[in-house]
Amino acid sequence: MMTQFDLTEDQRAIQEMAAKFTADAITPFAAEWDEKHLFPRATIKAAAELGFGAIYVSEGSGGIGLGRLEAALIMEAMAYGCPTTSAFISIHNMAAWMIDCFGSEDLKSRYLPSLVSMDKIASYCLTEPGSGSDAAALKTTARREGDHYVVTGTKQFISGAGENEVYVVMVRTGDAGAKGISCLVIDKDMPGVSFGAQERKLGWHAQPTAQLILEEVRVPIANRVGEEGDGFKFAMAGLDGGRLNIGACSLGGAQRCLDEAIRYTQERQQFGKAIAEFQNTQFTLADMATDLEAARALLYLAAAKVTANAPDKTKFAAMAKRLATDSGSAIVDRALQLHGGYGYLMDYPIERFWRDLRVHSILEGTNQIMRKSRLY
Repeated sequence: MMTQFDLTEDQRAIQEMAAKFTADAITPFAAEWDEKHLFPRATIKAAAELGFGAIYVSEGSGGIGLGRLEAALIMEAMAYGCPTTSAFISIHNMAAWMIDCFGSEDLKSRYLPSLVSMDKIASYCLTEPGSGSDAAALKTTARREGDHYVVTGTKQFISGAGENEVYVVMVRTGDAGAKGISCLVIDKDMPGVSFGAQERKLGWHAQPTAQLILEEVRVPIANRVGEEGDGFKFAMAGLDGGRLNIGACSLGGAQRCLDEAIRYTQERQQFGKAIAEFQNTQFTLADMATDLEAARALLYLAAAKVTANAPDKTKFAAMAKRLATDSGSAIVDRALQLHGGYGYLMDYPIERFWRDLRVHSILEGTNQIMRKSRLY
């Protein structure tokens, strides 16, 4: 029975490769990226050289064609160093996968080579100022004029806005509701594309976030992903994987903070002995480790279901995202408490993870919306 719960040798090799890349290229620099609000584009490009820019893009399109469990292992490993950077790479993968899975051969040939290498980076654009959880109420319009769509609207909270070159955008081409939504690929340099001011955020300082503003942007019909009216379906399919990845980022961040808490409590002396020797500390660490392993087990199961296209994949992706992100934030919060006043200082990494993981229960579908997924 044990073997079905173990990673394969290939999966362990992928996990170890991602962990080594993180230790060498992410962890030593993440605090500076956060403090100075630096976007580490060169590091992200280096990740693409390992195939991490196209993790589940098909091999025929230049990707490495891995499953969703392998993707989760990579995201978890990179989040151990910087959840912000790992999540940013996840979003690019989601957008690239949508083009590969649902786009025409022409669209794939024009965009995927540069996205696979991350010479160009893609953003996923669904949320608007007036439509967050009610995503199907989006108002960005795309009316047909000859062989183009003319697109007008605003997208909110877009990771990479202003920095990235490619935007996979959900637009309204038809009537109200989900069936009136289509998906277009829009270039940064198309006339009428502009960006809002960079958002001032609690966390995720190492990636840009802003509005994408579209004013009468002429987009070739050839840049449509799939057929008219299928955009919402594609967006939701992308979110199954996105939810797994953001959950994996929470697992990686929580594992880092658990390890930091174990190390700190073994070194910190109070009342004549290490605080790790107090039963209260031991119980807290035990609960943190248990909660982490439970969330990891559910997320890995959900990832296997998404890879297998199981009929209950969306339900399990929602369950896993909810549990992993809630548990991750709670574990980091307890790690901060175990550090006492030092955990509140930027000299220690805990406060950065506390800030970065907080948004995970909001994006890719709030955890309240995750609970609306049918569980019975």
